[in-house]
Amino acid sequence: MTGQAIAMPAAIGRQDEDAAARLAALFDTHHQRLFRLARRLSRTTEDAHDLVQETFLRVAKSPRSIPDGASSEEAWLVRILVNICRDRWRWSAVRARALADRSIEPAAAASPEPSLVARAMIQNALARLAPRRRAILVLHEIEGLSVRSIATMLGVTAVTVRWHLSVGRREMAGILGAGGRS
Repeated sequence: MTGQAIAMPAAIGRQDEDAAARLAALFDTHHQRLFRLARRLSRTTEDAHDLVQETFLRVAKSPRSIPDGASSEEAWLVRILVNICRDRWRWSAVRARALADRSIEPAAAASPEPSLVARAMIQNALARLAPRRRAILVLHEIEGLSVRSIATMLGVTAVTVRWHLSVGRREMAGILGAGGRS
């Protein structure tokens, strides 16, 4: 038996501990920011918690791919969260089309509170936008991020972000101007 055979299992155990510690530190540093973003991109608090949890589960599957530096980490995590949201929005759109094909309409939640009605209208209008456009609008208009920051987080150019903002605002105005009707 060689010394190398003994050292390898010990090194593997240390790598797992280092990855777990790095993941824990990453969670402690970024989970609140990710939750706020997820809350704005999802309909319920539970969905937002699920999005953050799924984001960190994906990170845990590949801890070696975590970039170095706090800003790079945050941008990487936001990109993962937005991609998960986009996947869910696509899945929801497919499901909604399938339900519409069967002539089953989802029950609409009505509220006498004007602020809740306004929020529902905004959520509905956002839900009708393309996933990337919706994410960019939420990041800029609600989260207050700059065009450059959004471009960096999503891995696109600033021109692309500004284009999505312009088109998204027009689409939102059109949807809201029509009273949120289809």
